[in-house]
Amino acid sequence: MYDVMAVGNALVDHEYMLNDAALDETQLVKGNMTLATLEEQQQLLAYFQLSEIKPSKQAGGGSAANTMYAFASLGGKPFYGCRVGDDQQGQFYLQDLHDAGVATSSQSVHAGGVTGSCVVAVTDDGERTMQTYLGTSSEIAEENVDFEALIQADWLYLEGYLAMSESIQPAMIKLRQQAGIHGAKIAVSFADPAVVKFAKEGLLNMLGNKVALIFCNNEEACLFTDKKQIKAAARALLEYAQTAVVTNGAQGAVIAHKADGDTEITIYDVATPTVPAVIDTNGAGDNYAGAFLYALSQQYSLPECGRLASEVSAQVIQQFGPRLKSQHYKDIAKRTLSA
Repeated sequence: MYDVMAVGNALVDHEYMLNDAALDETQLVKGNMTLATLEEQQQLLAYFQLSEIKPSKQAGGGSAANTMYAFASLGGKPFYGCRVGDDQQGQFYLQDLHDAGVATSSQSVHAGGVTGSCVVAVTDDGERTMQTYLGTSSEIAEENVDFEALIQADWLYLEGYLAMSESIQPAMIKLRQQAGIHGAKIAVSFADPAVVKFAKEGLLNMLGNKVALIFCNNEEACLFTDKKQIKAAARALLEYAQTAVVTNGAQGAVIAHKADGDTEITIYDVATPTVPAVIDTNGAGDNYAGAFLYALSQQYSLPECGRLASEVSAQVIQQFGPRLKSQHYKDIAKRTLSA
């Protein structure tokens, strides 16, 4: 049995530290994710090499994978469906998940495929800007999804980046149907403002008639709902979900909830812990979702879920890379959930 089954893109992250002037030279949109061809990514890496900007870290990445890593490290039992190549990076990627306690399937490996990679540019203010070559992950399809794992799961978690993939859309419909048949609740993460800007139709396909839970940040929520204020956007998202969790960096998060049959909306404000310095925001939202979903799976209240998620993401942004060490997650949970 699994607490959650997730589906997402499999990417190996390559992190670089640079200033705003150097980022401007790349023509990437700061704070956003841009899809790229292999040639475009090689050009970016050549620019970094020419500018003597060296990589600071390589790690397993991908939005939903980061979320499942946090979920497993906290003590949950997740399954992750993805698509990697039968190359060295693919082996590294799956082994990294296995070591963390995240189950995967042989269906994830595509013979002859090239594992996707994500160049993460982190500026001095800690903001992450990404350029992603999806590789074989761009062709993730029904054949890569283990529907048997979903039968054993309480939750289905979908990352928003999949909205940009045409090949996964038929499987998305089947996943929603199977979740309904077997009583699995669905959570969707919007993942990035670029997803809302350029793939809203794909997001709507993920959401179907309605899901249990949406994760997004303030920018994504306002783009999706055409609202200007975070609470108005959170309320508007309840047209698509029973619970909407909207994060807003240092300003905290807003949780809006309206159960089926209820007439009133409940709004919770969850503060963000103060941190000495923001080093790297890469993975902050992914970890927030993983910690929130873990606490929810353990029957904690929505405010308690938000507190754990805020504490975890606050630690993530104080280090390089999108994942903490496994024990660190457990220490945060022990300190937060027993308080």
